Amino acid sequence: MMIIHNPLPTFHPFRWAFLLLSFLLCVPTMADGEASIEPVLNNMARITHVTPLENTMGYAEKFVVKFTQPLSHQNPELGSFSQRVVVMHRSASRPTVIVTEGYSAGYALSPRYLEELSYLFNTNVVFVEHRYFAESTPTPCDWRYMTDRNAMDDLHDIVQAFRSALYPQKWISTGISKGGQTCMEFRAFYPEDVDVSVPYVGPLCYAVEDGRHEPFLRQNGTPADRKRILDFQTEMLKRKAQLLPAFEAHCLKNHLRFNLPMRDIYDYCVLEYSFAHFQWGTPTERIPSLTAPDETLLRELLTIAGPEYFSPNKDFTPFFYQAAYELGYYGYDLRPFRGLTSIKSTRHYLRDVMLPDSLKHTRYHKQLSRYVRRYLQKNDPKMLFIYGQIDPWTAAGVTWLKNKQQMRVYVQPGGSHLARIQNMPADLRKEILQVLSDWIGEKPVIQAKP
Repeated sequence: MMIIHNPLPTFHPFRWAFLLLSFLLCVPTMADGEASIEPVLNNMARITHVTPLENTMGYAEKFVVKFTQPLSHQNPELGSFSQRVVVMHRSASRPTVIVTEGYSAGYALSPRYLEELSYLFNTNVVFVEHRYFAESTPTPCDWRYMTDRNAMDDLHDIVQAFRSALYPQKWISTGISKGGQTCMEFRAFYPEDVDVSVPYVGPLCYAVEDGRHEPFLRQNGTPADRKRILDFQTEMLKRKAQLLPAFEAHCLKNHLRFNLPMRDIYDYCVLEYSFAHFQWGTPTERIPSLTAPDETLLRELLTIAGPEYFSPNKDFTPFFYQAAYELGYYGYDLRPFRGLTSIKSTRHYLRDVMLPDSLKHTRYHKQLSRYVRRYLQKNDPKMLFIYGQIDPWTAAGVTWLKNKQQMRVYVQPGGSHLARIQNMPADLRKEILQVLSDWIGEKPVIQAKP
């Protein structure tokens, strides 16, 4: 399943309300004697637009700005584009979190957006939209400059500019999912730019079809969980002929187009079901009985692993291009379904299914994953990794890190792609908060959930 961020901490509603109220009561709207930062933003050399935003999460001020970046940091004469950055201000005397978002920054514009580390440690936030996504897309869109190195240089320039103009205190980098992957890459390329890094559920894949996810899924969850999922997938393939017309009708109704025949897309949805099911921690108890009516089974498939994922979407083309070019991705195991699928091989599916014709020539470059892996192996920065135990992306996580004095890896028992600090068991949460408190030099605003 496509790597997707989770914009807000995942708390039980009444706990979220209690914590938020406690948080807002203890945070002033503006530090005593501190003026608005809007004039400072307007005077920063590479910022071209400054727009105030509403916020209800206790920040003193919130703005969206456009930060001018070179199309190519190695060849700045080739032109520039505007990168969208959301600034959430508490005080120049507070630490600052830089969110290394892997996709669009759109959700951070919400008045209700609250980043977990900022919430826990009362920090400023500089939220950076990834180049080539949403409003940070160069015109024309030349894919030669959608490289990880350029994206890391974007982040470096932003940190340097904001540290000089506004935020001289400690910096913490963080991101979720693809943003977590970006977070660890940023630390590898610019290890001195931040004091602490906290990547959430970030993979480090070694190939377009990495190869570690399939065996992970074969051992994931309980034997009963795996059997129920496999039985459902098998039943969906056995009923394919009778379910395909309704599946096609759903696709037509939602104006979905594909690079492959509809029967093949149906197969891919069935193959994707196990990955998506575990990624989001969906209880297996909700899987319908194998004797359920056609419409009930199809509804389950469309809900967990719908065909929208396999319909080329320009909003996510940058992500799939990155995956094919240097970030890597995962594959599928066809063996349990031999004789039941119309597709005979899933090799190169990312290229064949996800990418437009203009990008199908994209060749994978393994230098990035090697560089980041080598950095993590040979160094010991203040980095704290969060993973979920049953999340298939954990198969490509850096859980192999051993014998480090500072770097820490925490896996939420039974956790999914929604694993966060506040979702950890009480003992692990307490330990994580203590480590971060020591590194940041600040006590968390709220020590634990009620």
